[in-house]
Amino acid sequence: MAAGMKTIIALSFVLAIGFLLVILSSALWKNYFPLLVVATYVIAPLPNWICGRCANPDDFMDNAGNAIIDFGRFATGFLVIMGVALPALLAHSGIIETSAMVMSIIGGLLIYGTIISFTMFFQEEQDF
Repeated sequence: MAAGMKTIIALSFVLAIGFLLVILSSALWKNYFPLLVVATYVIAPLPNWICGRCANPDDFMDNAGNAIIDFGRFATGFLVIMGVALPALLAHSGIIETSAMVMSIIGGLLIYGTIISFTMFFQEEQDF
């Protein structure tokens, strides 16, 4: 898929809306715990990327399996679920408001979706 200037602009707009929602969920109620969601969504793709690099996909005789790739996917999934569950936990315990939780979850999902879309659109083609 060829990613052009419109793709970059659209992804930047969605990312800005996601950050705006998370920052507003913190600033409107003067409680900055929802900003932890940004950290979880920013570091969420890292285990998948690191484990994908460590797996060495160029080896044709590799019969060892892909346990390292599965671990990377598990760690990424854990961080994404933590990004959704952390605001819910904070709202349940009364640390943040419910509306701040909703804004934080929606903003976090927009941030993570933008990161995933960016990696899909700008992925390099691998030739043999």
